[in-house]
Amino acid sequence: MNSFWQTTRFRIDLSRPQVMGIVNVTPDSFSDGGLHADTGRALVHCERLVAEGADILDIGGESTRPGAAPVPLEEELARVLPVLEGALKLGVPVSIDTVKPEVMKRALEQGADIVNDINALRLPGAVEAVAAHPACGVCLMHMRGDPATMQQRPAYDDVVAEVRAFLHERLQALEGKDVAAERIVLDPGIGFGKSVDHNLELMRRQRELLALGRPLLLGWSRKSTLGALTGRPVEERLAASVAAALASVQLGARIVRVHDVAATADALKVWGAAGLGG
Repeated sequence: MNSFWQTTRFRIDLSRPQVMGIVNVTPDSFSDGGLHADTGRALVHCERLVAEGADILDIGGESTRPGAAPVPLEEELARVLPVLEGALKLGVPVSIDTVKPEVMKRALEQGADIVNDINALRLPGAVEAVAAHPACGVCLMHMRGDPATMQQRPAYDDVVAEVRAFLHERLQALEGKDVAAERIVLDPGIGFGKSVDHNLELMRRQRELLALGRPLLLGWSRKSTLGALTGRPVEERLAASVAAALASVQLGARIVRVHDVAATADALKVWGAAGLGG
């Protein structure tokens, strides 16, 4: 498998697991809504995450928590573009977390390195926005339904097989537009239209997704499945989140998307020193 992720400014070396730090510029995200909802606080948060060891920053202006309502285009742009402008000066790859093609275009014009789309570029114009760029990275995620409805009785015959088939189809859609494979990573979408059992099945059988031939990005941080396993509220899921990140990497993930960067980075240093992976 390709050990690099090609992005706008950086060819990211995936021989070492990468920590993607979450920057939610939103009033209503499920675990940190409102904490970084203005440009100044968001940029302070970006700087802190980089200091804590974030390899990549992921900036989002629309909550994707279960039941979340869509955000108007102009409001999302007003939230994320000023933060993106500052984050691009911090010396690490910067990702824009959005489903909207216009936000993708504007962010890429501003210099964003990566488009991270929970909708896997399915909205009209999204594939074209990425394909028009010569080198940006992209993360394609699986989601059943949309954030407003995705947790209403999700059902699968075989969740791993269905997620794998979906990601394969989206991978082919991009390759059909001449987007180089080295620009693409894949995310099975933990918690996005999936029950606790579905999420755990994806964890147990995560290696089956490696057959798609692209690096995997996993986002377990503070998710409700961890609450179901531990009985702890969202603000008390640090240990569970770090454990899930380590399990994901042990099972082949090359990028972990997390809120708690320092703890995750420290845990991965110990994991690496133990010779458990490259």
